[in-house]
Parts: sequence; C-alpha cells; structure tokens
Amino acid sequence: MSLSTPATSLRQRAIKAALGTIPFDCLLRNARVIDMVTGEIRDADVGLTGSMIASVHPCGKFTQTENVDDLAGALLSPGLIDTHVHIESSHLPPERYAEIVVAQGTTTVFWDPHELANVLGVEGVRYAVESSRGLPLRVICAAPSSVPSTPDLEMSGADFAGQEMETMLSWPEVAGVAEVMDMHGVLNGSERMLEILDAGLRSGKLIEGHARGLKGAELQAYLAAGVTSDHELTSAEDALDKLRAGLTLQIRGSHPYLLADIVAALNSLPHLSSQITLCTDDVPPDHLIEKGGLIALIKLLVSHGLRAEDALRMATLNAALRMQRADLGLVAAGRTADLIIFDSLETLNPLRVYVAGECVSHNGKLLFSPKAASGVVPPRDTMRLSPQVTSDFQLRIPGLKNGKARLRNIKGARFTQWSEVTVDVRDGIVQIPAGFSLIWVKHRHGRHDATPRMALLEGWGELRGAIATSYSHDSHNLVVLGRDPADMMLAANQLIASGGGMALSQNGTLLANVAMPIAGMLSDLPAENLAEQFKNLRELSAEIADWEPPYRVFKAIEGTCLACNAGPHLTDLGLTDGELREIVDPILEIWEDDA
Repeated sequence: MSLSTPATSLRQRAIKAALGTIPFDCLLRNARVIDMVTGEIRDADVGLTGSMIASVHPCGKFTQTENVDDLAGALLSPGLIDTHVHIESSHLPPERYAEIVVAQGTTTVFWDPHELANVLGVEGVRYAVESSRGLPLRVICAAPSSVPSTPDLEMSGADFAGQEMETMLSWPEVAGVAEVMDMHGVLNGSERMLEILDAGLRSGKLIEGHARGLKGAELQAYLAAGVTSDHELTSAEDALDKLRAGLTLQIRGSHPYLLADIVAALNSLPHLSSQITLCTDDVPPDHLIEKGGLIALIKLLVSHGLRAEDALRMATLNAALRMQRADLGLVAAGRTADLIIFDSLETLNPLRVYVAGECVSHNGKLLFSPKAASGVVPPRDTMRLSPQVTSDFQLRIPGLKNGKARLRNIKGARFTQWSEVTVDVRDGIVQIPAGFSLIWVKHRHGRHDATPRMALLEGWGELRGAIATSYSHDSHNLVVLGRDPADMMLAANQLIASGGGMALSQNGTLLANVAMPIAGMLSDLPAENLAEQFKNLRELSAEIADWEPPYRVFKAIEGTCLACNAGPHLTDLGLTDGELREIVDPILEIWEDDA
C-alpha cells in the first residue's frame, strides 16, 4: 500500500471526476460528514479517486463511479492522528501494531523511536523507518534527542548529539526532533543540547517537548530554545499554563487520572484552541487490544464531558496542523482519503476504515494481515550480559563487615523523594529493613564494565519476590526490584537468557516471563498471544507487590529509573539526583561493631 503524495496524473483525474467528466473510483453515498472546520455534521456524498478525496458534494449529485459504498447515514470522519507515540511500549513490531490500531481508526502516527535508539543508536531509528514501510498505517518518525535522556547520569546503548541529529533529520521519513527530555541541558546551555536544537531549527522541522514540571521563567526559556509542544502534563493548571505560553498540547492517554480535571479546565476557556492535540505516548499490548489506543482516549475524554466533535477535531485537523500535513485531517477535496465510518457520536465504534482510498477494516477487524517490510532484519542479541549469581544482588557497604550504616534511599514511586535509613550490616551484607525493598540496575549494552548498582526503596512495601525488566525508560538497562537475592537472580537470568523482556519470580520459582528478543523490548508473538502473556504477568505481579494507584502501579516499574525527572533515581552509573544533576554517594555514615 502506497501512502506517498499523489502524483500529478492522479490530481488531474481527481479534478475531472470532481467536475463530473469521468467516474470516481469509489463513491461514498449518504454520509453524515463531521466537518472539523465548522463543527457541523452535514449530509454529503464523497467521491474518491485513487488515494485522494476528489469531491465532497450534495447527496445524489453524481452517479458515475466504479464502486459504490452506501453509508446509510453513518458518520464520516477523517482518520485519527496520534501526535506522539512510542510504539515500543506496545512491545509489538510495527506491522503488528498497525494491525491493531488501524482497525481502531488510527491512520497516522508520529513515532518517537527513542527506546530503540537508546539500545541501538542511529541503527535503531533506521530500523523504525524501514520496518514501517508498506504498512496500512502512515508512520512519521521523529529523531530521538534523548539518547540518553540524562547524559552523565546514565549510559544507554548510544550517545546522540548534533551529528546524529543532522543525519536523522536529513531522512524524508523524519519530521522533527523528538521530545527534548534533557530540560536541564536546554536551560543551562549544554553543548550537546545546543547542537541538537540547532540541527532541528536549521532543518525547519518540528521540535517536540518534554516540559515536566517547568513553569514561569524556566518554561519561557524552554520555549525560547525552539520547543513547540508538550505531552508531560501534570495537572489541569499545568495544561492551561503551557497552552497560554504557546505550546501545542498533546493530551495523552497514558495518565488517565488527570483527564477529568483537564477537560473541565478546557471547557472553561472562551474557545478551544487548534493547538490542542491528542496522543497515546505509551500503551501496553493488552490495553491496546482490550481498550484501544487513541480511540480509547477520545472515548474517555468524551465521558468526562468533552464534546465528541471537539475530541475528534483534536485527533484529526488539529493534529494535521501540528504535523504540518495539509493533506490530512479533513474530509475535503484534495486531502488524502484516510477516513473512518463511525456508528454514532455516543459510542464512536469504527464500522469501516479507509486508508489512502482503500477500505482496510470492517467492524474493528483489519481485512488483511500487514506483512513485515521485505529485507528488514529485526535487531536481536542486545542483552550483552553473563548470567548473574546470588551475591550480585546483595547490598554491601565497602569496608564494613559488621555494624550499622546510615544510607540515602529512594522514597515513593513516580514522584520520588530523598529519605534516609539506618541499616544493620551482617557479614558484609546490608539487612534490608522492614517495609523496604531493593532496586538493582545493571548496564546491558556492553559499553562499560557493568558493575551492578543497588539502592533501597521506601514506599513500595516489602516485595514478595522479584520483578525484572529490560524495558526501562529510557536507557533500557536491566532493572530488578525485590528483597530476596535468589528470586532477583532468577528473574534477571531469565531475561538474559531470553534476550530481554519482563519476568516475575517468587520463592525460587519463575511465575511469569514475557520474552522480548527484538532489542530487548519487542516480541515475536502474534498480538493476541503477547497481550495474553502480558496481562497474565501484570496480574501475577500483584502476588509480589501491593499496588497503590495512581503512582505505585505496575507501569511504574518501566519508568522507575527515569533520571531526567526530579528526585532520586537509580541508574547503571549509580544513585542520581534529578535536581542537582549529579551522582550521589548513598553512604552517609557508618559504625563498626565493637570487637
């Protein structure tokens, strides 16, 4: 399937069809078109020529056509556009991801493949571009700026600066700079970030933001650097502040607990800006299938009081404006025929989906299985680690065999804080206090000697086993949470053997394992099988951890090492301070037992 720009000859045919001198290739009769410009819903027929909409005209005006599709009064919308997504979070390769989301009405995505890039470097982005060709999903890529997201505090599989950015931005499939997560580097004028931003500005392409926690002068300075969007919304007031500052909002579905307040805030405004778009950011495979991607976000926003027409406009016309794509986002002559037929505004169930003028989905099912791009070899063997032993998971205080130590520790999930605890040391091993657990991180990319790093976790309860993942934003090193060294070793070694993924262990038994051998983050399984395995692992994780929404949840495991966020985090280089941007010695004081 070709999703390229229509050739001149096709436009010439479309002109003639619109004038009635030649037949349409397909005529969609008796539609109720959702007009994203005026907000009206109006009766019309829509004539298609090849991949283009040739005409939107009164019902019955033309009858010449090769094929007829009578919509019988169903609603007709442009295809949905996801303005920021990490396909890697679905743990599916692009062809299997497309099979799910296109049937839900998403016809275009802006993919930031920085997860792949953090493992594989520029070749990871090249794989993202090449593996997305020939799909019934228009995949527009961004050039990752966050490789790693926090230089000097972590080490991933590569380092990006100006040269890498220039290379990626020169590719036609790349439409901009992906989320600029190194806010500290931007505000403090780091040479690396100046190079990255300069490359983006000179390219004339988009620059996406990651403005978590920025406000006042810092937010203004961040915009002054050239950033024009943000999806890291922390509250309704934060969303309004960023909208007032001039950022394009990308309201995301991965933080649903914020949506009710954000909708209420938007509904209080004199009008809804065209600079409000929607995105999924990260959606796991079971949620993607059971609840949906972008369509699930739209339905949730509507349930919180946003008009369906407004939510759809954010996901279509507003998104096309953001993406600088004048060929998308409207049911209008001259636009690409990416279309959804909905049953009603109340239920928003896609009855049919058209991509580039071809009907590709019926009643929520794709009419064919997308094939992997020819000649593209998925990257494997990225877990460059030897099997671990039990002692690798025992926290020690150098030089102290028996005594006590006062340690800095990480408190909380998602929004972490510093705390301190005094621990007993017996035979050189820290005795984990009641109510605490251990986080363990080891570099997996083969770029340094990979000494394991450990820290105490407070606020996660006492884990009854171990949870391990090689999918850990954004450097994707091997991360294990637990209390028992034997369980932690078992889960870690399972992932080393399987090429990556996620695993659970308890009482010396492996409870669950989802293998992700492609870059340590994508699965070979069919989507339904992967979703079933992932859901099972998530449910079994409650045997190990006591989850407390909205922050201490299973999803938090994947983001617990995000050193770019404020507060303490553990990375492969040590215990880091997100505010000071430095690696901190966790040992505050030690006392040896009297002989």
